Amino acid sequence: MPRISGVDIPLNKPVRISLRYIYGIGPVNAMEILKEANIEPQKRAKELSEDEIARIVNIIDRGYVVEGGLRRQVQQNISRLKDIQSYRGSRHRRSLPTRGQRTRSNARTRKGPRKTVAGKKGVKELHS
Repeated sequence: MPRISGVDIPLNKPVRISLRYIYGIGPVNAMEILKEANIEPQKRAKELSEDEIARIVNIIDRGYVVEGGLRRQVQQNISRLKDIQSYRGSRHRRSLPTRGQRTRSNARTRKGPRKTVAGKKGVKELHS
C-alpha cells in the first residue's frame, strides 16, 4: 500500500480520489499535483510505479502543508484567537458556532447533547 506523507492511501481508487485521503489535499489540489507530476488522474493508486509515487511525495513536500503540520497550524490559529480575546476566540472557548449561525434552536453538533434544565413546577396553591 503506497504511503504518501505518512498516510496510507486506498489502492483500488483512482489517484485523484486517493490523494484526498491526505489531510489538506482536496479535489483541486489533487488535480494540480497530478498535473505537475504528469500522471493520469484516472490511473489507479495500485498501478503507480515507485518513480511516480516519489514524484507525488516530492511535489507535496515542496509545495503543500499537510497532515500534522497543517493540524498544528490550525490549532495555533485558534489558540491565537483565544489569546487575543477576539469574538471568534471566545466562541471557540465556549464551544459554540464561530461563524454567525443561530444557536437558539440549532447548533446541536457544536453544543453537544441537550442539557435539560429543571424548570419551576406549576404548583397549584389551594386558597381557603
